[in-house]
This record gives sequence, C-alpha cells and structure tokens, in this order.
Amino acid sequence: MKKYLLLFIIAIFVMSCSKKVEVKGKIAGSSPLERIEFVEASGVGTLPLINIGLDKDGNFSGSFDAPKDGMYVINYANKQNLIYLEGGQKVNISGNAMTFPNEYVITGDAKKNNDFLAASQKFLGEYGSKIDIRQLMAGDEAAFVKGMQKVEADINKNVDDLAAKHNPSKALLEWKKNDVKVTILNLLANYEMSHGTMANNPSYKASKALTDYQAKLDSDKEAMVKTIPLYRQYLLVKMTPDFQKYAEANSKNKTGITTSEMFAKYLSTKKDISQTAKDYLLAFVMAQADIHPTSTLANIDKIKKLIDTDIKDATIKSDLLKMQMAITGLKIGEAAPEAALVKQDGKAYKLSENKGKPYMLFFYASWNPYISEATVPVLKEIVNFYKSKMNFVFVNVDDTKDQFIKTSNSLLKGVQGVNVYGEKGMESDIAKKYGVYGFKLPCFVIVDKDGKIASRSFVNLGEQELVTILDRLTGLSAPKVDPNAQMQPQMQIDPTAPQPANPQPAPTK
Repeated sequence: MKKYLLLFIIAIFVMSCSKKVEVKGKIAGSSPLERIEFVEASGVGTLPLINIGLDKDGNFSGSFDAPKDGMYVINYANKQNLIYLEGGQKVNISGNAMTFPNEYVITGDAKKNNDFLAASQKFLGEYGSKIDIRQLMAGDEAAFVKGMQKVEADINKNVDDLAAKHNPSKALLEWKKNDVKVTILNLLANYEMSHGTMANNPSYKASKALTDYQAKLDSDKEAMVKTIPLYRQYLLVKMTPDFQKYAEANSKNKTGITTSEMFAKYLSTKKDISQTAKDYLLAFVMAQADIHPTSTLANIDKIKKLIDTDIKDATIKSDLLKMQMAITGLKIGEAAPEAALVKQDGKAYKLSENKGKPYMLFFYASWNPYISEATVPVLKEIVNFYKSKMNFVFVNVDDTKDQFIKTSNSLLKGVQGVNVYGEKGMESDIAKKYGVYGFKLPCFVIVDKDGKIASRSFVNLGEQELVTILDRLTGLSAPKVDPNAQMQPQMQIDPTAPQPANPQPAPTK
C-alpha cells in the first residue's frame, strides 16, 4: 500500500510542477491557412513558443512548455491579445475569426484568471475614453498629480471589485496591481519630460510631490522588471539623459563600439541597480539596437560575447542567443547541423550527402505569405542559373507529411533539387536547429562545399549579398537581380512585442 501511495504522491508532484500547457479550441469561420502562436509576454526574446495550424473547420490543438506562470500573447491573423497561463493547465479557447483574438471565450483551467483579465481590460478601455490625459498633461503639476492619484484609485477599486467576483490567482492579482503602477509611472515620466515644452516653461523641474509619488509607485522593482516590459521601458526613459552624457564622455576616439557595449559599460557604473534589472535592460537594448538581420559578423560576435560576459541570468542569456540565431542565422564557418529529414518516399535524408558541392537550403510551408507568387518564380531563376555548380535542398515544415507531399508536388514541380520534410513541421528537429519560425518563412541558408555555413539567413532572394555569395562559391557571375523582385517584405522584429504568425495565405492547399 505504501508503494502505491508513494507513486500517487510522485504523480501529483510531477503534475503540479509541469510546465506543459495544453491548448485546444475552435475559431469559427477561420481559414486552414491561418496559424495561432503563443509568445511569452514578459520575456526578452519574443520568439513563438509554438505555431499551431487550424483544420478546415477551425479546430486546433497543441501543447508547449510555459517558461513561467504569467502573461502570454496569442497571435492570430496579424492580431494579438493577452492571455494568462500557468504550467500544467488544460485550456479551451473559442472565438470567431472576425473578432479573434480581440474577443475569445476561455474554458478549462484558465477560465477564472482570464475572465478577470478580460473584465479588467474592458474597464480600462471604457475608463480611458472618459479621461482627457492630454488636458491633464498640459495642466499644472499639482492638478496632474492629483488627477493621476484619482486614476490609480479608480482602477485599483475596479481591480479589487473584479477580484472579489472572479477570484483570480494571487500571482495574477499582484501582476495587475503592478501593471497599474507601471501605467501611472509612465504617465508621470511623460509629464516630467514634456511638460516644460507643453507649458512653454523650459526651466520646469519635477517637484518633490511628483518624485515622491513616483517613489511610492516604484516600490516593487524586482517583480515589475521581471514581468512587465513597459516597466523596463520606463527605467530606460528615466536613465536616457544620464546615459547620453556618459556615452558622449566615453566615446571620444573610439570607433566601431556598439550601443549595447556602451550601455553595458554604463550599467557597470550603476551600483544602485540590481543585477536582475541590468540583465533585462541590457537585453532590451541589445534587441532594439544591435540584433538585426543586417548585423555585421564582427557585431554578431561582439553581441554574443557581451551576452556571455554581462548577462548573468541563464534564461535571459539563452533567450537572447536564440533570438540572435533566429534573426541572423547560424554562425558563418561552423558546420551545418545535421537534422532528421525524410524524402517523399519515406527514406531518410542527410544534408551531408551534399558534401563536396555547395548547396542552398530553402525553408518553406504551404501557409507562407506570397510564396507562390513572389518566391518561387525567383527561386526557379536562381536554380536554373546555378544548378550546374551547386545543389538545392527544399525543406518543407508543414504540419503533416501528406501536406508536404501535396505542397512540394504543386509548388516545386519541375524545379531541380531535393524535396525533404522536417517531421513535426515547425516543431521539427531542423526548424529548431536552424532557428526557423513562422515570421521568418520562407528563408534561405547557403552551405559551402565543406559543409559549413556560408551565409546568414536570408528572407529575400533579391538581395545582392546572397547573389554575391552564390557567385563566389560557384565561380559563376549572375546577372544583376532587381532587389525588389521578391515582394516578401524584409523581416523586421520589434523586441518589445511578440511576432505574429504569417497572416497571408499561399494558394497551395
């Protein structure tokens, strides 16, 4: 009996510690070409945790590991909304394609928390429409502070009333209280920065009443910097004038220093800022200033080194490295990772089969935006020109092998190359190893004859840099390509906001 009791206790413990969130639901009127993504709202990398397809009836299901209990973002059809999730939950989501995810119904384990969240968001929308913030910002400071205190009190009363009605978790209630504080803090900071200009009083300085109110609101620094990205933005706004002075004084006779490097040096002088805050703030600056598709190899290496030396939190470090790889690709010169791939006939395929000849990897799925109209015609030209000197591997990341076969036969018929499938699609071995996400499809990576990465990840075949690399590896000289030939827009990532699933369908299903 004791043995079974122990097993039962272990099972309960494992369930209570599980990070897995199981989601399923139905979006009425949805297209099977749409996707749903979940992104951790408080993280620094903003990369999707899962990319889920919908069937012809709008049904979807999937599961993912939640990094922590807290706020997440649902992305669907270029629209976003917040949802509060906890590890171990089973969540049912339903809605209508016309209004989802702005409006949705939650059942299952997450119902109470998200009913509270939806009600509080509704109140804020209604309350905000009744407050003339611009008038308060233009008024005298005493009236502004009094007005902000009333706003804070009104919102907090509503939060308390809704908490009594819906009984949300303690963690969500604490988050909501801090979210109110951060909203007011940002309004105070905006007033402090802009009031002198708005009131035609360039000598204006915040009074003790305003700074004391800020200090009162700014009492839970560690929790707010961990869970609320807007608070990180508030801290950066507050320290911007001081940082600018520091940068001007310390950048003389220095060339090539990145914004992130300078900011890291600045943070090292700030003994009053916790290491947690420094990690989040430096990560924010890195993502905004120095992690982008056109980063030079030198800057990519600088940022990787800075992540290793100055970021102490292991999760933030890992998220930044994943984000950098997703945006800039694998390191040039490193061996191209092998990954599990299968051909249409079910036989396994290895990328190393191309050794001795350069090759291009082309990642795609049937739900890619513009793929048949813009990408494939340019791809055919590239293949036809270089096929005598290099190979082409077309990697499909659709949800099923059947869809892979249908898509590759339809989309790439007659195009010389090897058609392969990454099993489990966006959750496949190859997608993870090459940093492939929905917002990055289609994308292209070039590998040299020795099996080493020869390029960053490209999302546009019309880029001259890609053609230059192909020419160098093959010894051929391609005619000039119109950089606008492929209509897919360049990938741009805002690190403060999660990335949506690709909204535009390709007519391949």
